[in-house]
Amino acid sequence: MTAQNSATLPTAIAVRGTAARRPALGGTSLAAVGVVTFSLTFPGTAWGLESFGPWSLFGLRCLLAGLTAGAFLLALRVPVPDRAHWAGLAVVAGGVVVGFPLLTTLALQTSTTSHAAVVVGLLPLTTAVVSSLRTGARPSRRFWTAAVAGAVVVLGFTVAQSGGALSSGDAFLFAALLVCAAGYTEGGRLARLLPGWQVIAWALVVCLPIGLAGSALGLAYEPAHPTGRGVAGLVWVAVGSSFLGLYVWYRGMAEIGAARASQLQLAQPLLTLLWSVLLLGERLSPAAPVAACAVLVCIAVTQRPDRSTRRVKPQ
Repeated sequence: MTAQNSATLPTAIAVRGTAARRPALGGTSLAAVGVVTFSLTFPGTAWGLESFGPWSLFGLRCLLAGLTAGAFLLALRVPVPDRAHWAGLAVVAGGVVVGFPLLTTLALQTSTTSHAAVVVGLLPLTTAVVSSLRTGARPSRRFWTAAVAGAVVVLGFTVAQSGGALSSGDAFLFAALLVCAAGYTEGGRLARLLPGWQVIAWALVVCLPIGLAGSALGLAYEPAHPTGRGVAGLVWVAVGSSFLGLYVWYRGMAEIGAARASQLQLAQPLLTLLWSVLLLGERLSPAAPVAACAVLVCIAVTQRPDRSTRRVKPQ
């Protein structure tokens, strides 16, 4: 990884054949790695909450992620972004670095990981809508049909897993959904202008003061009982989810577009449920393989090249 890494691949002439498909396949693979990383976020947060209070966990997560990103930026002598990029970086920081982690951590105080996965199931549609409004992209009717179908499958499956009852943390979950979609969309746009890892790195650095203050206040008022699992959960959500996962996610979005990349997240709730079984001891419903197959079909449809997709100039 170098400071000169490009966020996007060189533009190629649109021709048929393997070479023409490589950028899309590469972008899809990067976004998929990001999804796998994100699928461990809720179990990691659950582990972290065993040792830290919600505000302490959020503050320490933000602080450690910011320090990690800052170390990379300093080691590679990355220049400070242009002034024109800072408004977008603030949106990324507010949505992805602060909003989503804090709101979901608060939600997981009363919600199970399977119930919280409803948010992730709805996130692709929300991101696609926000992306369309922000960029002027207009995906085809087939794209939206497959996206809605996948979201319905994921929503129905995850709600059934939680017994069909709504938890008191739903307000936090839906607020997290909106701010994260905005952060993803803006991050995908910036990743076409800056190397993808620098987008999230600078956003994390921007939030260092928040992380420092949150850690100090949280630890002062919430008792901490560090354990191996708790510390491992903290390290994962700080370094894995908040930095490495977002690096590959934004680079993938830069190559294939935010709307298409977001549909890969339809598989994220099912992966989260799998990790919940392996790491948290939760039981998985026999309906999981059926739901997984249905979601994968929807993902395959949305990832097909869409010749009818067009862009219009935003008003």
